[in-house]
Amino acid sequence: MKYCFIILLSLLNIGRVGDDLYTCQNARITIFSSALIEDIKAVSSTGASVFNATTGELGFSVAINSFLFEKSFMQQHFNSDYMESDKYPRAIFRGKILEHIDVSKDGTYTVNAEGTLTVHNVTKPRTIQGTLTVKNGIITMASEFLVKCADHHIDIPQILFYHIAESIKVSVNATFTPYKKQ
Repeated sequence: MKYCFIILLSLLNIGRVGDDLYTCQNARITIFSSALIEDIKAVSSTGASVFNATTGELGFSVAINSFLFEKSFMQQHFNSDYMESDKYPRAIFRGKILEHIDVSKDGTYTVNAEGTLTVHNVTKPRTIQGTLTVKNGIITMASEFLVKCADHHIDIPQILFYHIAESIKVSVNATFTPYKKQ
């Protein structure tokens, strides 16, 4: 996990680590596909994130093979046939929250994170809306957005068109704690 944070810190080009750097080691990321024949849902609780409250810089990373499905054959097909997780092991968002939030004050704020989303080795610019909540010094972030399979060159065979939606709903929930340099 420490290795993942080093990567995220370098992705965000954070040269100094100060009091306003927060991390999350167990972001819950859910993917959901609602299609004609069946709904497909998978969850990972191993997403890593770094947030610089001073600059607004934000990075998320999740291992593709960490998503767990109810049916094991779905998990196998997801990793080998669609996401090719051996070849493209991570999904990464890196960007910046556009609104300046004073994290020393409790409150719930609607925020927009502008940046890039890399899935299946295809990087696309994205603006993702979410909620940032500060309560008793704890920062939580939540967001829900769609990812189009075609945008990231994730091919869905015609025969499975009724099983897998063209857009996948992604939900992210993360609780951040102040980063402590070790």
